[in-house]
Amino acid sequence: MREDLQQIKQRISLLDYLQHRNWTGRRAGRREEFVGLCPLHPDTQPSFYVNAHKNLFYCHGCQRGGDLIRFVELSERLSFRDSLARLKQEITVTSEAELLQRTAAFYQAQLQRHSQAVEYLQQRSLHDADLIEELGIGFAPGGNLLRYLAALGYSLDLLLRTGLVNRNSRDAFCRRIIFPCWQQGRMMNLYGRSIGSAFPHRLLPRSKGDLFAWESVRAFSSVILVEGLFDLAVLWQAGFRNTTCGIGTHLTPAQWSQLCDQPGRCVYIAFDQDANQAGQQASQLLAQKLHSTGLQARIISLPAGHDPNSYFAAGATASEFRTCLKHAQAL
Repeated sequence: MREDLQQIKQRISLLDYLQHRNWTGRRAGRREEFVGLCPLHPDTQPSFYVNAHKNLFYCHGCQRGGDLIRFVELSERLSFRDSLARLKQEITVTSEAELLQRTAAFYQAQLQRHSQAVEYLQQRSLHDADLIEELGIGFAPGGNLLRYLAALGYSLDLLLRTGLVNRNSRDAFCRRIIFPCWQQGRMMNLYGRSIGSAFPHRLLPRSKGDLFAWESVRAFSSVILVEGLFDLAVLWQAGFRNTTCGIGTHLTPAQWSQLCDQPGRCVYIAFDQDANQAGQQASQLLAQKLHSTGLQARIISLPAGHDPNSYFAAGATASEFRTCLKHAQAL
């Protein structure tokens, strides 16, 4: 247990832990001291102090203080032993998030080195270099990830656990365009879209994360929800920055909660216009569910066989898509 304590004290910053849970503090006199509202009791005046150097907190309102483990005990109502277990899990999640960020950065660097990847993006009508960088889009050529990550000190066991390589030490993503997926400020997954004959879609065997780019979209009173990340990318490129994506038509409970976090929000659903009616049926079901929670839902009707990406790739303009928004159907 002593080793666990030392590992936690060395690896987890109390200030980072709080900020990941949306605590906001401002500097308070000393360089390493921050103050904000206390997350342990109803607070109207900033009374909760954090010493980032000592990794300690104290609240002058409820007169409780201590280290990170004590904070977890109080905030989560856990025993000392259970708090240790929770923080050990936090270390694992943080380590895996760092690994995914390194991997995503590596794939970003590969993108411009492979003409077939750049040509594929152009075929999908995605050509804004600044947007490609903003979204963190990369390319996995395959065959070189294990060597790169091993040189950085990552173990094969960790790469297997995250799913980045398989039991044969081969890359999980090969000849795929890569989009990083985030959750509460941490990279949670990678989505890969095949540019060859392999199965089109691939995610690592873990949570797919938040609604895509939710932190930049959540403030909008109306949002556009699409199925795929290329749909989102071309709509952002066309100026529709209120677009988000659940990666597929099925939303996780966390994604559903995010979509419903603003009362009265209007959700425009722009799913694929499939020949088998799958996208249309999913749109109707989601619209009904949104309506039952008190949100407004509008279904965007695109030409038969199209999704937003293929619609723009076929030559549609932002003005034409705006007309589709205008004529979106309510329940």
